[in-house]
Amino acid sequence: MEEMQQLLSMGFPDELAAQALAATGGKSTFKATEWILTHKTTAANPSASTSTFQPKLDRFFHSSQSPTPPQSQSQEEEEGEDEEPSKRRRPSTHSAQQQPQQQNWPTFSFKSAEKKHANAHIHHQPLYERLRPRTLDDVVGQDHLLAANSLLRSAIQRNRLPSILLWGPPGTGKTTIAKSIVQSSTSAAVRYRFVSLSAVTSGVKDVRDAVVEARKLRLKSNQTTVLFVDEVHRFNKSQQDSFLPVIEDGSIVFFGATTENPSFHLITPLLSRCRVLTLNTLQPQHLALLLNRAVSDTDKGLMQSAGVEVDVQEGVVDFISNNCDGDARVALIALEIAAVTAAARVQHGKEGVDDLHTIEENKVAASIAAAVSIDDAREALQCKHLAYDKAGEEHYNLISALHKSMRGSDANAAIYWLARMLEGGEEPLYIARRLVRFASEDVGLADPLALNQAISCYHGCHFVGMPECNVILAQCVAYLALAPKSVAVYRGLAAAQKAVRESAGQNEGVPLHLRNAPTKLMKDIGYAKGYIYTPDNPSATQTYLPPSLQGYKFLDWPHSVP
Repeated sequence: MEEMQQLLSMGFPDELAAQALAATGGKSTFKATEWILTHKTTAANPSASTSTFQPKLDRFFHSSQSPTPPQSQSQEEEEGEDEEPSKRRRPSTHSAQQQPQQQNWPTFSFKSAEKKHANAHIHHQPLYERLRPRTLDDVVGQDHLLAANSLLRSAIQRNRLPSILLWGPPGTGKTTIAKSIVQSSTSAAVRYRFVSLSAVTSGVKDVRDAVVEARKLRLKSNQTTVLFVDEVHRFNKSQQDSFLPVIEDGSIVFFGATTENPSFHLITPLLSRCRVLTLNTLQPQHLALLLNRAVSDTDKGLMQSAGVEVDVQEGVVDFISNNCDGDARVALIALEIAAVTAAARVQHGKEGVDDLHTIEENKVAASIAAAVSIDDAREALQCKHLAYDKAGEEHYNLISALHKSMRGSDANAAIYWLARMLEGGEEPLYIARRLVRFASEDVGLADPLALNQAISCYHGCHFVGMPECNVILAQCVAYLALAPKSVAVYRGLAAAQKAVRESAGQNEGVPLHLRNAPTKLMKDIGYAKGYIYTPDNPSATQTYLPPSLQGYKFLDWPHSVP
């Protein structure tokens, strides 16, 4: 049998070769050889593990890397010193006899587990972490913060870093800018040390430990510590208070990063000690630049993720750039997943070949590139990434945009903002409640039926639920946007409330003719005296406001109410 002859020609004993073929089905020399190498000691031939079968294995296990040169005897002895005596390789008589005719074959060696994992952390880092810019010059999309005469550039040049708060959407470069600021400060006079904490996993004790270490280093080596706190808005008020004295006395330079509006989530004393820098959402051209870096970087780019050469087809970069809502991290993750998917497809195609008999065939197979298509990118993204936080600032920004679009009678824009909220996962009943308010506040008496529409919309959404109630909401939004508008009731109520708070009329009693008189005593003392029943005398004139407010006009509604 051909497979048996190949195993024997490689120097394996008859019994071991037969056992390997029986265990793997007898159809693949490759699988049989792999089985032998992973089952060195068997019951049939316990001494099999003591033989060295390296010389002829290269043709079956040729990798895409250059062949390992033959090692000298001293090198082999040095590698074996860390192994147990029972597991050290001993030269085989059979191998020694075959050595003259095998001297042109490079030695095939197996790396130890320690060597395999020496750089594992580099290869297992996500693509966005491997490609994180190291200097400010490599950061894209935040030109308003990184211009030549900007605050950050000037502070770096003068080695006077202020405490700052970086506020912006996810994936816009907050952490990157913080690290790059420190790495861009190369002055010999002032040395900065970067310490990173996350408010998600850290507490006041971690901050205290970092400050203690920072003070020691400052006294010992005049080294300034930059303490970076990611997601700083997750610290409560007392935790944020812990930063105040150490920023004040200069123990640290404080860098904070947050995706939430600092005005709502950070205490005023902390804001007064820091400069708030706002990061903008990245534009598609910025994301395209980052994605093209990932494609072209052979050391840290897609090849490290996919394990093979990667060919990104035309349109893939544009597709990802336009569907990540300005988030660089999402864009790079999507590209990495798409590349891995394409590489897996190539590997699956190779699995049909059981045995590669020549080095040339192996080289051809290894050179096949993984083609990343738009379908791969679409599968990686699954759906368009939308930046939306149902409890954060973006929640209020979008409902404000919806409200103002309807007020401006722009039904197209109103439906767009409604769609943004629904796609972001907003609760439909929340939107419906806002529409009920809008029907009275902005449409009001100009179309009294608008309130009926809004209330019906609320009940319809309650009965049907998502996703079917989306059309109900859209109908109501369009109706309210196209309806005539009047804020007379809204303004009238506001004016009346102001009068109640500020005028003397709030303490003035109800005029006697307007009071209720259910008993004879009340009538005797003047309650309801002089009241004119208007259905019987519609032309009669009487006043309804307290004497001090006579002549006030709260509701400015020129037309008669039907």
